[in-house]
Amino acid sequence: MLKRKEFIAGAAVGLVLAAAATAGGVIDWPDARAQSVGPADALLVRTQGQPVFAPPPGAPMSFADIVDAVSPAVVSIDVRQRVDAGALRQIPGFENFPFDILPEQPEGEQGQDQDVPEQFGSGSGFFISADGYIVTNNHVVENAEEITVRLNDDRELTATLVGTDPETDLAVLRVEGNNFPYVRFETEARPRVGDWVLAIGNPLGLGGTVTAGVVSAYGRQNVDPRTAYVDYMQIDAPINRGNSGGPTFDIHGRVIGVNSAILSPNGYSVGIGFAIPADTADRITRQLISQGNVQRGYVGITVGSVTDDIREALALPDSLEGAYVSGVNPDGPGERGGLQEGDIVVAVNGEAVADNTELTRRVAAVAVGETVAFDVLRNGDRRTVNVRAVARPSARELAALNAEPERVTLPEGASVPEGEAAIGLTLAPVTGQVRELYGLGDRVSGLVITEVQPRSRFARLGVLPGDVLTRADNRPLRSVQDLRGTVQRLRAAGRPSILLSLNRGGQSIPVAIDLDELPVADSAAGG
Repeated sequence: MLKRKEFIAGAAVGLVLAAAATAGGVIDWPDARAQSVGPADALLVRTQGQPVFAPPPGAPMSFADIVDAVSPAVVSIDVRQRVDAGALRQIPGFENFPFDILPEQPEGEQGQDQDVPEQFGSGSGFFISADGYIVTNNHVVENAEEITVRLNDDRELTATLVGTDPETDLAVLRVEGNNFPYVRFETEARPRVGDWVLAIGNPLGLGGTVTAGVVSAYGRQNVDPRTAYVDYMQIDAPINRGNSGGPTFDIHGRVIGVNSAILSPNGYSVGIGFAIPADTADRITRQLISQGNVQRGYVGITVGSVTDDIREALALPDSLEGAYVSGVNPDGPGERGGLQEGDIVVAVNGEAVADNTELTRRVAAVAVGETVAFDVLRNGDRRTVNVRAVARPSARELAALNAEPERVTLPEGASVPEGEAAIGLTLAPVTGQVRELYGLGDRVSGLVITEVQPRSRFARLGVLPGDVLTRADNRPLRSVQDLRGTVQRLRAAGRPSILLSLNRGGQSIPVAIDLDELPVADSAAGG
């Protein structure tokens, strides 16, 4: 179970402890400079030939000097906010949260809502400048009404929120003052998997806590669907609720990540933690400081993975990587630039993309107004399509665009258009009458499904009347004969499957069907 709001449980425990004294100025640990990490460096010492129980040469006997140097820059963050326990239950990862420690929202009298009760949370953060800028997680300060920063010399300072970016779970605060000790992000070198890391923070309200471990893995995607722009670094240095927003250090005292989440069956550390890599955190926090928010590029297309089923259906090489364009927003930048449904994007600005996630992040990283070059495969031909990026809509606007389409329900007694049987479906051309009957948009074209044969492959997939077949083998469908001809052509070529595009509620869904699962012969039929 994923746990991201570690600060809440830390507050509920109610422990507030202080740490050691603070020194002013930048923290300059010896050798804390950007450097490439190669086999000759002391970070990796081969132990072949050494006694089994002897520590390898170069292994640290203690992390104390590093901790002494960097810990003054790490702070605890206390937050006063309003959190509805009922709403909290709806957050993924909080199914097993001990809600009995949170007061429930009182029921309103005579239909009038009462205020959500105040809650107090805690998390971690760290100074990145002498003039008071602090990095933490967005989820630590989200909905905060008051933020207090506790330094490790016991001072408490009121912080103001500079900016947040929920999609990377980062936030920047600022406190008044100067000559604060601070640390820097290391963006040029990074430890290898197996190298030492340290985490310092405020777990369960116990400020100034140090834990050690190693880098377990890089490139952990899909840790949290709300942070799709982060490839997380996995660490096994124990982090718990309250560590959120604290720094991950390498053995030189350089900030290589921002602790953000844990994967746990019980809500506490089991050795699987996730940190936002320093290069991502540095880029985002700079934008938050300079402009208070993060703008991302957007071209108005819907993309999915190039799955094995799609490769097989389109006779593409098994090694082909990229993103399948399943939809193009009407009059959006992508459509104006020439991108089409069915395109397979294999490179952006000359650099190959592995999948739809990488494509989304590449596009998001471009500046608003920048022209983006997409290398696409279209019906076997490779071409370049240039699209000018615009600002990405808000999360709420995108949610509205990507809302689950509603199933079509025909009015009672409605006359179903006459159709023809093909591949286990009864199909009719999309006409004006059909558009009105099924509520189809003006831009939807192809063959509307009026009946699905029981126990067919399409019935098992949940295809229903009112869905529209728009493309077959990545080519537009205009008639039932088009569909029959495509099936016959693919069978003659020895292809194992066919790729169909199914439109439902204005959204297009690619569906690969084995040709062996389709009827060999179709007969005309009314429906």
